[in-house]
Parts: sequence; C-alpha cells; structure tokens
Amino acid sequence: MKRFHIHVAVADLTSSIRFYSALFAAEPTVVKCDYAKWMLEDPRVNFAISQRGAAPGLDHLGVQVENEAELAEMHARLESAALPVDTQLDTACCYAKSNKYWSVDPQGIAWESYHTLNEIPVFGESRNTPTGAPAREVAACCGPSSDKPAGNPARSSACC
Repeated sequence: MKRFHIHVAVADLTSSIRFYSALFAAEPTVVKCDYAKWMLEDPRVNFAISQRGAAPGLDHLGVQVENEAELAEMHARLESAALPVDTQLDTACCYAKSNKYWSVDPQGIAWESYHTLNEIPVFGESRNTPTGAPAREVAACCGPSSDKPAGNPARSSACC
C-alpha cells in the first residue's frame, strides 16, 4: 500500500516538532538534529520536516511505495504525465537509502516516488557538493536534477 509523502522546510525545528506532534497526537518516529519524520497510519502519510537552510514552506510532495513493483507502477505513471522524470537509484537522502523517480508538476512543485531500502546514519549526499562535505553543506541531496529541459520547472530542495 502506498503512503503519501509531504516534506516541509521549517525555520525552527523544536517548535515545529512540538506543533506537529500535537496536531498528529503522535511523537515523531525519527528525530535528528535537523530533521524529524512522522510515519502516520491515520491519515496514512509520511510527513517530514527539516531545518537545512531552505526557505520555510512546502519542499516537495511524493508517494512512498512498499516494493519495487509499486515503484515501477509509479514510474510508469510519472512517464505518462509527459514531463521529464529523473531517475535516482540507490541514493542517500533523509537518513535513508532509496530508489527514486522525480518529476516536477506544471506549478513547479517537485514530486518524488520512492522505495526506501534501508536507514543510513547521514542526512544524505549531494550531486552539487564535493564528497566529504559537512552534512550542513549538503544542500541538494533530494530533489530532481537541475538539468531538466528548458521550459519545464525544476528546483533544488534542501532534501527529501
């Protein structure tokens, strides 16, 4: 079964954790120094927040799947939308290793479809920073590549 994913960049992680924990009547399932995530069943959503230098507000939306067959189905759906799709296999982002497909909707909102393979101890890796860069300098580990064809919106995100 698929799970809707929402990621919001926040200005103050502590107060945001307090607010969303009250809103969802649940504590986060993951808390890091710059990130928190709630894996909720009612509503069935993966809600994540991060404080990594991005402008506060909606970072991206997505659909988390449970297996590779569902990921292939989501990839086909994105392909049928007739917008560019960015493939990221075995990528590290948001303290997880995942296979992902990214696209950007006509409004410029980044959408990801992904299957989480396992947890990892670091926030992620970036295509835009040198290997070994400090975690706080890794700014664009999660998001569609910035090399999309002209005329199609794309943006880099603070991460997953």
